Amino acid sequence: MTTSAAVDAYLAELAEQRRQSPHTVVNYRRDLEKLQALAGKNPLVGLQVHQIRRFVAQLHASGLSGRSLARLLSAWRGFFAWLGRRGEVAANPCEGIRPPKSPKRLPSALSVDEAARLLDTAEDDDPLLAARDLAVFELFYSSGLRLAELAALNQDALETALEDGEVRVTGKRGKTRIVPVGTKAQAALRGWGALRPALAKEGETALFVSRRGTRLSHRMIEERLRRQAIQSGLPTHVHPHMLRHSFASHVLQSSGDLRAVQEMLGHASIASTQVYTHLDFQHLAKVYDTAHPRAKRGKAVSD
Repeated sequence: MTTSAAVDAYLAELAEQRRQSPHTVVNYRRDLEKLQALAGKNPLVGLQVHQIRRFVAQLHASGLSGRSLARLLSAWRGFFAWLGRRGEVAANPCEGIRPPKSPKRLPSALSVDEAARLLDTAEDDDPLLAARDLAVFELFYSSGLRLAELAALNQDALETALEDGEVRVTGKRGKTRIVPVGTKAQAALRGWGALRPALAKEGETALFVSRRGTRLSHRMIEERLRRQAIQSGLPTHVHPHMLRHSFASHVLQSSGDLRAVQEMLGHASIASTQVYTHLDFQHLAKVYDTAHPRAKRGKAVSD
């Protein structure tokens, strides 16, 4: 089997049998193409541990972060494991190789006031688009959805959101979960639901549709949110995942229930959710520094 055919077969298995998202499959292809470029004329099935180590060192020297290298190694390791199960390689040359450590970056989240400013000023010259955008933004913040989860919602989700105050979404690896929908999001969805028939093409099942009446794309959702953040005067680049981070951080600040936040976010591991405890502490520390009369922790206090 040629390298190209092996890569195609591996990616097809990821998509069809392991139900990886199209976005993940595209990323894996790019990572494997990078490996092939580093290998040059050497076939991937003949690569050895010392060559993989050299590739990692080259990429790190070129400025690639430990986080990015970890993702690359994960993709490469998975591919070689797949080859090994088919007898194409005797050993996985990526086993035992660890990327250099990178400083842990905390996710960016809006403050409660910034989130309110974003959602309270959703406007557009076209009232249909304004109603749609408000429903999209409110649902992101209300339920902590991923971009792909929100874009994939169909019209039947509107009924459960309005009647039961919840929606069922399909997350990573095809796992489904039910998330709550708050009253503000329900009101926005009700407004959009009344106007949707004027924009949607006949037979279109998507809950959120574009000017053309078809399912709203990921790129357009990102662009509309970016535009709204600028109009709201927010000082930072706002993207859909920031609203998910904001949802998690604000719920955790109010409830302190890490397990509930994990379930609502659809995290397989509690470790993925624990990052929001750091955001919560940062918020508390900021309040302390601002409000406490003797909180100038950076300065020595004489007795």
